[in-house]
Amino acid sequence: MKQSFFIKTYGCQMNVYDSEKIVELMTSGGYRQSSNPEESDIAIFNTCHIREKAAEKLYSDLGRISKYKENKIKSGSSMKIIVTGCVAQAEGDEIKKRNKSVDLIFGPQNYQNITDALEGKNEKYVYSDFLCADKFESLPIRNSHEISRLVTIQEGCDKFCSFCVVPYTRGAEFSRPVEGIFLEVKKLVEMGAKEVILLGQNVSSYNSNVFEDGIRVSVKLSKLCNLISNITGLERIRYLTSHPNDIENDLINEHYTNKKLMPFLHLPIQSGSDKILKRMNRNHSRNDYMNLVRNIKSKINNMAFSSDFIVGYPGETDHDFNQTIDLIEHVGFASSYSFKYSPRPGTQSSLKHPNVVNDNVSDLRLKKIQEILNKQQSEFNLKFIDKNEEVLFTDKGKKDNQFVGRTKYLQPVHVLCNRNIIGKKLEVNLESLTSFSFHGKIVN
Repeated sequence: MKQSFFIKTYGCQMNVYDSEKIVELMTSGGYRQSSNPEESDIAIFNTCHIREKAAEKLYSDLGRISKYKENKIKSGSSMKIIVTGCVAQAEGDEIKKRNKSVDLIFGPQNYQNITDALEGKNEKYVYSDFLCADKFESLPIRNSHEISRLVTIQEGCDKFCSFCVVPYTRGAEFSRPVEGIFLEVKKLVEMGAKEVILLGQNVSSYNSNVFEDGIRVSVKLSKLCNLISNITGLERIRYLTSHPNDIENDLINEHYTNKKLMPFLHLPIQSGSDKILKRMNRNHSRNDYMNLVRNIKSKINNMAFSSDFIVGYPGETDHDFNQTIDLIEHVGFASSYSFKYSPRPGTQSSLKHPNVVNDNVSDLRLKKIQEILNKQQSEFNLKFIDKNEEVLFTDKGKKDNQFVGRTKYLQPVHVLCNRNIIGKKLEVNLESLTSFSFHGKIVN
């Protein structure tokens, strides 16, 4: 048996997917996973660079794990520390300067080299090439019986929003070949998956191709969803994260006709102010966004939306902030994420700006926007009380005979049942709401 490894994941679901692949790569190579960093031979930190706090959390964790490594060396054993992910890509040299205990650094498209590097087959210290095709061809599929599984279909972004590091840490847009995605989803379903979540930094820009009758045919996200919906046993399809500029009629129509495609769309806008949207280089206006939402709702009346918002962006005035509040109130969101602006090194918005928003002002704006968004989420959820909804059950709950599942709108639901219902899609009467979680009773 080879050495043990511990892995910690920061950030988005793309990182969760990548960590799953790293785990499978390591276990396939004979390493065994540990849940305790102190007792592991190898500590892996799969990082996020989207906000400053996420990066600083890494350095804090590295400080702690370095002490474990020092103690191990003193006791005659050893430990390797590996940093992977977006911070590794953006700050490889800085990581080494700030913490000499780090042994290896891998950008998000270099995970396939981890086991070779551990075994001394390569002599590099930092792996930061953009190797999307190599990555997806090399990484195995994790053997698991989980009901809901993540599948990355697209990486990188060409949008260059002025606040975002993704084009620099994940590279240019790359869409995986259709065949590889189809085979991965099919295998996951054979392992027991009932739901797949298609991932991409800009998933709605997915664009690959297949040959049909000897002719190369374009496959966008809409057709990909249609193709994988034909896999027997797959019951639900979701995708994230989308950019408003890439949501076209073919995808809207696919939502209308494809009953496996869930009526829940995460559609980030970031700000409701045209001035701020322009500074963010979003390349759409608030009216473009609102017209898109209206168009979708006119064709799919049960579609619900979530979004992302940034407050305190450089130059944001009270009027700009109020424009964001106005947009939120007009659209109405089932759930959303909101953050205080965090300058990321290397992005356009991180350059010196004469109109930096005061931290106290940003804090107050964030508090206000979160109060409104939480109220909207509560109002959305309250509409379902005493209604029957289909729930796909994925896990056991904390209590005896308790199971947890989600509605088509990703709302968590807890029920009590004397039989194992994991993997079942059942009709549930939603009786009560606790915070943002439902408790219900199985109807059938």
